[in-house]
This record gives sequence, structure tokens and C-alpha cells, in this order.
Amino acid sequence: MVARPTRSPAAADEQSPLLSGRRLVVARLASTVLAASAAGVSILGLPALYAEFRTLNYLDPAARDVVHDNLANLGVSVGFYAAYLLALGAVLALACYAVAAVILWRRSDEPMALFVAGLLALLGATFSGSIGALGALDPFWERLNGGLNALSVTLVFLFFYLFPDGRFVPRWIRWFVFLVLVYAAPAALFPNSPASPDNWPALPYAVLFASLLLTGVFAQAYRYQRVSGYTQRQQTKWVVFGFTSALTGYVGVISLQVAFPSLEPGTLADLLGIAAASCFMLLIPLSIAVAVLRYRLYDIDLVVNRALVYGSLTVMLALAYWGGVTATQALLHALTSQEEQPQIAIVASTLAIAALFTPLRRRIQSFMDRRFYRKKYDARKTLEAFSAQLRDETDLDALSDYLVAAVRETMHPAHVALWLRPPPGDEGH
Repeated sequence: MVARPTRSPAAADEQSPLLSGRRLVVARLASTVLAASAAGVSILGLPALYAEFRTLNYLDPAARDVVHDNLANLGVSVGFYAAYLLALGAVLALACYAVAAVILWRRSDEPMALFVAGLLALLGATFSGSIGALGALDPFWERLNGGLNALSVTLVFLFFYLFPDGRFVPRWIRWFVFLVLVYAAPAALFPNSPASPDNWPALPYAVLFASLLLTGVFAQAYRYQRVSGYTQRQQTKWVVFGFTSALTGYVGVISLQVAFPSLEPGTLADLLGIAAASCFMLLIPLSIAVAVLRYRLYDIDLVVNRALVYGSLTVMLALAYWGGVTATQALLHALTSQEEQPQIAIVASTLAIAALFTPLRRRIQSFMDRRFYRKKYDARKTLEAFSAQLRDETDLDALSDYLVAAVRETMHPAHVALWLRPPPGDEGH
């Protein structure tokens, strides 16, 4: 029998207090109205956004000519390109609205869940971009778009300060809300004034935004280490994984477009890049859904482990494939004096990649386990060794010692004790 240490009160999972009565009715009504209004205005702006995409008014005249030429080379019409862009934004916005609706349906008596539902509704309106298109038609919509963008930015920072239990941890982090308001309010109220960060030079703007972002990261890290219990830590891992993967993938796609000017708007690479960026951003509402709903909260460590392994494997195999094709072509050119031997080079590289896949995956998996999941890796090795002892050892006392040692190394309890029930008939001896 193994005696486990009792979890300290500070590490216990605490659910935020539930709403009831009039407060519950008011909170549900406010969240529902906010989500429905954001979705309704987004739908209202879809025709204007499609017209903007259809006429390419968001680009300068020279860029419009480039897009027209690239689309003509692909055999794609401008109307299809506009519908493609509109659909990607609509899918991302719809995912946010759908997750917000599910949260309102399943967790509407929890303050933090209502807060997250409102945040997702605002993010859906921001991702769709349709309200911004309405701003070109009427100044009212332009001011409304600026206000919603500022509110969504403010709620994102508050989300990192409050998630998952709705409390400011540490308590003094609440004072940074004032700095967030100083950052967001001028952009909404005075968009053309020097006070708006959007009109600042790039360096001060980047410093302020990065500083505020670091306060949110610090709040989550502090809460994870000092306060959160097991469930809350899993929730935090899901949210951090979603935001980190989304932003990393999005920035990676944008960086490729900047690094390779040949990836112009309207090309096939541009279409694939926009789709990839949208898929990465989908991770934000999906990870929040898993974290907030908490139904069958899947082990995020397994997801992160597989993402690291197969992400690294993909990059390494792609580099090996490119290097193999290049080297094979160079070798065949040196031997045959022919300019190109593409089919042989591609077949040889493909066979090499197929042969490398399994052993390379095992090596990467072993490295990731040793480097980032050392405790689980050591626990697995300990259990494998204990299984071998069970097959070879017959002495009961020795097996008892091995069992206690295995439990101590894998679970790290405060105390370990083992009781063996005597065989039937020996109770009186």
C-alpha cells in the first residue's frame, strides 16, 4: 500500500464561485447580447468585405496589377480569390462564435466562462474583418471597429491575468490593468491623435506591447508554479499551447512571405500561406474550448510531445529530401554530363526518406523524452527494469524491496509502506 502526500491547500484546484439569482440572469444576458451583437455586425459587414476583396481596394494600384497577373497565371478569377479570402476569415470567426455559444450553454453560471465567451465573440468579430470594411462606408462603423478592437485587446490581457479561476494572481498584477487601458483606450477614442499607440514610432510601440505581453506571461507562470492545482495546470498548458502555436505559426508564415518576395499575393504559395495562417489561428478558440469546458481534459503533455517530435521530424526530412535531390542531381550531372536527371533524383531521395522515417522518429522521440520529459522518461525506464525483475526474481522479500523502490522513483511520495496479507490459514500464526 502506498501512502501519498496530501496536496497542500495552496495547490488545490479551486473553482471560481458560481453565479446565482439576479446576478446570474444579468451576466447571462450581457454575455449573450455581446456575443449576438458581435456576430450580427460581422454578418452585416460581409457584403462590404467581399466588395473590398473583389475590387482589391485594400492594396495600392501597383499591387493590384500584380495580383491580377498572378491570378490570371493560375487561371483563377478575382471573384474566386475574394470568396476564398472571405471564407477563411468567416471560418475563423465562426469557430470563435461556436466555442462562445458552447461555453454559454455549458458553463453560463461561471464568471470566468462568461468572460471567455465574451472575449471569443470579440475575437470572432476582429478575425472576420467585416466591421473594418464597414468603416470605409460610414465613420460610425470605423469608430465602432476601433472600440471593439481596443476592447478585445484589453480582454486578452485580462484573460492572461485572470485565467483560469478569475482571480488576479499575484494580486498586484491588477495594477497593470491601468497600463493596458492606457495602451488600448486612446486607439479607440482618439485614433488620429499622437496619444494612440498606433501612431507611435515602431520601437516605443513594440517595447510597450512586449512589456505588457510579458506581464501576462509572468502572471500565468507565477500562477502555474505557486497556486494552480493539477486541473488548472492542465488548463493553463492547453491555453499556452494554443496561443503559442497559433502565434508561432502565423509569424512563421508572415516571415516566409517577407523573406521570399516571390511569394506575391495571388500566387499559389500565397493562397496556401493564407490558409495555413488561418489554421494556426484556429488553435486559439479550440484550445480555449478544451481548457474552459474541462470535459475529458486530455493530457496536453502528450499533444506537445507529439507536436515537438513530428514537427522536428518534418523539418529534418524536408531538409534531407531537398539535400538528397540536390546532391543526386549534382552527382548524376558529374557522371553523365547531362543537365537534369529529375526523376532519378526524386525517386532516390524518396526511398531514402522512407528508410529514414522510422529510425529518425525514434531517435527524436528518445531525445525529446530525455531533454523535456525527464521525469516521465526515468519513470518508464524504472518500470521497465521492475518488469524485468518480476520475470527473474522469485524471492518475495527482494520483490517487495524492488516494488517500494519503483514506487519511490516514479511517484516520489512522501512516505512508502507495503503491507502483505498473509495466506489463508496463516492468520493465527
